[in-house]
Amino acid sequence: MENKSEKLNNILNNTGSAVVAFSGGVDSSFLLYMAHKIKTDAVYAVTIQTPYMPAREINDAVKFTKKFGINHKIISIGIPEIIKNNPVERCYYCKKELFNLLVNFAKNGGYEAILDGSNADDTKDFRPGMKALKELGIRSPLLEAGLTKNEIREYLRKEGLDIWDNPAMACMLTRIPYNAEIKQETLNMIEEAENILFEKGYAGARVRIHDEVARIECFPSLIEKLITDPERKQIVEKLKKLGFRYISLDMEGYRTGSMNPEK
Repeated sequence: MENKSEKLNNILNNTGSAVVAFSGGVDSSFLLYMAHKIKTDAVYAVTIQTPYMPAREINDAVKFTKKFGINHKIISIGIPEIIKNNPVERCYYCKKELFNLLVNFAKNGGYEAILDGSNADDTKDFRPGMKALKELGIRSPLLEAGLTKNEIREYLRKEGLDIWDNPAMACMLTRIPYNAEIKQETLNMIEEAENILFEKGYAGARVRIHDEVARIECFPSLIEKLITDPERKQIVEKLKKLGFRYISLDMEGYRTGSMNPEK
């Protein structure tokens, strides 16, 4: 890990002024923290706010940049027309759209590089968006340094940053089946349902939607707790009030890419 950390420092030291694509999640927070530590005023954080980005993540991004005095801009956009039916290549089209905004921001501000928080673990999953980053010349210093998610969390813990164990918060479009129309009311249902679970102690739980069914994925260690939770019926009632007809618990537990095409 020390070698990887040194490699990351060298990458950032040899990168000119930079715009950091900042979602407010663990990885981009770590990247921004390190870039700011090394380059200070030569770094600008930009958050692209979309309807499919949880409000909690935006709030975390604002708090983080204020805490460290980092320049931060939020750019708000709607759902890009090209992904409104959630195509399999959605992530590619979305990244292309969002990072083109960052390219323009960097160009207008005279910044030399654009950095994103992809890490070494991201190469193990179905990530069409990685292709878009390469096409646009976006750099991924954490990936280049070979840092994994667990190593990033450990570094943040050692640095005394309380975000080290924050649950991952992926794009809400990953909760919707491919080739299904994306509606604002659907996104609202998903976000509110996950907030209910979060408040009940199930941080990191996902609510995948299948027509009228809410399929809950939580960490395997929490499956039994959720089944026996004295407030289980209340949780079900609250989710039904959002518009779901059936509430199911995925016995396989949370895993990334469960909506991806089968290989």
